[in-house]
This record gives sequence, C-alpha cells and structure tokens, in this order.
Amino acid sequence: MSKRQSAKYKINRRLMCNLWGRPKSPFNVREYRPGEHGQARRRKPSDFGLQLAAKQRLKGYYGNITEKQFRRTYEEATRRRGDTSENLIGLLERRLDAVVYRMKFVPTVFAARQFINHGHILVNAKRVNIPSYRLKDGDVIEVREKSRQIPMVLEAVDSVEREVPEYIQVDHSSMKGSFIRTPGLADVPYPVLMEPNLVIEFYSR
Repeated sequence: MSKRQSAKYKINRRLMCNLWGRPKSPFNVREYRPGEHGQARRRKPSDFGLQLAAKQRLKGYYGNITEKQFRRTYEEATRRRGDTSENLIGLLERRLDAVVYRMKFVPTVFAARQFINHGHILVNAKRVNIPSYRLKDGDVIEVREKSRQIPMVLEAVDSVEREVPEYIQVDHSSMKGSFIRTPGLADVPYPVLMEPNLVIEFYSR
C-alpha cells in the first residue's frame, strides 16, 4: 500500500489551488506556495511546467495514487479506442476509492482508501478491500451493515460540500448505490480546472 508522504492540504498550496474544494483548505487564506520564498514573484512557466502542473493536479486529486500507478493508467488509456484524455478520466473515475468518495460515504478521497482497506465496502455483495479495484457499469456498491453507523460516514452523508454526480446513483438511507456509466471529463465535478490533454502531452514527450 502506498503511503502519503506529506499532509494532504500542503498539496493545495504547492499546486496553487484548492484541489478538493474544501472550505478549510489553507489555500483559501494563503494563496501562495509554502516556504520562505512562497510569495516571491515567479517567472512564466514553460510548456513543460504547465504539463507537469496539470499532471500533478490530476494525480494529486485522486489521493494516494503513485507515479507508477498513474503512468500505468495513462498507458492503458492510450491503448483504448477513442480520445485518450477522455479514456484517462474514465479509468480514474472507475476506481473504487473515487466512487466511494463520489457517493459521499466518506469526507475525502484519502478516507475512501482507508475505508476500503479496512473492509467496510461491498461490491455486488462481496467485500472488496482494494482501493484501485475497477468498477464496471451497473456494479452495486454499499457500506457493510456493521459499518453504517460510523460517525465519519454519517457526517459525510450529511455534508453539503459536494453533490453526487449524475453517473452515480446512491440511496443514503440504505447506504447503497450503483455505478451507472463511465463518465467523460465534462461529467466529473472537479472543483478546479483539470487539463488531461496536457497530461497526455507530458507523458508522450
């Protein structure tokens, strides 16, 4: 299992955006990079710098994905028919941890990974403890009955920070939902601008 190397909210200031759109992000108060020279004037980024930033934003958004895992996802996206950018987003959004987060069973994508690792999630009535498990259209995801009263889950369900996107159905009263279809970039409710086309350019150099 990969391990997060730095506090998740430091990522926001490093990438200069409120990556998950959370009201308690420190970037909301300090809109500059961390460190002694964080407020120094910066030069216009190069094409490579823009591509790297786009890749770091997209990879960072999904939490604990390692560079190796992310590149492997990109390589699979290139092998599939159709637009590579759309394929990449579709593959990322079909991850179990991303869908559990989208369903509002947990407050963050980091919590989704831990929640799944600890065996709290069932897929088609079978326990799955692999956060990167890839869902298929129509798969049913639910919180295990013994885990439905965990305070973190109840707080996440009641949160008004996020809406459940249209490509997912969920019934919070039964803590069960389904993955309806693979989304495109326009369907995904990212709080910040994501540019998968620049990510593709970064890896195809």
